[in-house]
Amino acid sequence: MNPGAVDPALAAEELARFTRNAADLMSALRAAGAQTADADAASRDEVWRSGKVVLYRYRATARPAGLPPLLMVFALVNRPTILDLAPDRSLIRSLLAAGLDVYLIDWGRPDGSDRYLRFEDYIDGYLDGAVREILATHGIASLNLLGICQGGTLSLCYTALHGDAVGNLVTMVTPVDFKTPDNLLSRWVAGVDVDLMAANGNVSGQVLNNAYVALRPFRLAQQKYVDLVRSGATPARVAEFLRMEQWIFDSPELPAEFFREFVKWLYQENRLIAGTLELGGRKVSLRDITQPVLNIFATQDHIVPPSASLPLARHVGTRDYTAMPVDVGHIGMYVSSRARSAVPAAIVAWLAERPGT
Repeated sequence: MNPGAVDPALAAEELARFTRNAADLMSALRAAGAQTADADAASRDEVWRSGKVVLYRYRATARPAGLPPLLMVFALVNRPTILDLAPDRSLIRSLLAAGLDVYLIDWGRPDGSDRYLRFEDYIDGYLDGAVREILATHGIASLNLLGICQGGTLSLCYTALHGDAVGNLVTMVTPVDFKTPDNLLSRWVAGVDVDLMAANGNVSGQVLNNAYVALRPFRLAQQKYVDLVRSGATPARVAEFLRMEQWIFDSPELPAEFFREFVKWLYQENRLIAGTLELGGRKVSLRDITQPVLNIFATQDHIVPPSASLPLARHVGTRDYTAMPVDVGHIGMYVSSRARSAVPAAIVAWLAERPGT
């Protein structure tokens, strides 16, 4: 028999098994579909609001660690629910369990009335407003900031301009150099006429989501369903899959002007690294970041490759800089078992070594 030939009997058996699993999956999807919308989330309270932007404070679940509060800043292009996907897949709950006082800024869902919001509005308006609310509540001069993905870039800009309010800065899967050769997203947007896109109003979240999927179309659009069928349709596995799917395709609109400025200034002109970015008439210089910095990056990230994050070390002004690689992909940084076992503990330990900074 040809060593490379397919055994018809084994092929038929595999097809039958796959078909049975697919049938089980469809039943499980129908049963679990309604439940995921009400999936339990960590308890939190709204403590501040400005327009559609809301600041949440999570309720403590462990004895306080005695550290300054931690403000989490996520991207605008996706909802922050990925940070608390499920009780056993939650960066937020892990940080709470370690005794941190956790806040989250939720950018909300922009609509046509937000079309002209600018980059500086998010830094000097919303983010600074949330920070000042936390500082006033606790009667302190500075807090700890955790910026994630696009939210990490916003956090870098904020810290450079408002360094008095930030004690320690943690960045996670954060783009800094937007022009590295292996940055597929940067290459994709290089020739996009963002002025024309913004002229037509807010940019649809679905357009942006399609761009991310296009970076790895088979893996992100087809293979995941094959993997789910092969893994077996247990209720827990299906519920987890549905929560992830809901997060992936729940992409809010981006305000037209913010989108235009962010993509043009950073992805196309790389102003953050070049030192030519200005917000509100002030120059944003990474050299002005003198606080301790922990930069966590994913070694298998196709959206923010390590080459886009690691240059931070050469541009910040701090002498206390730590780079932490995690052997996962971009989304794996939020939900994988490997990240769960390493990242929250590393963040807490790093902050605990710098409590009075």
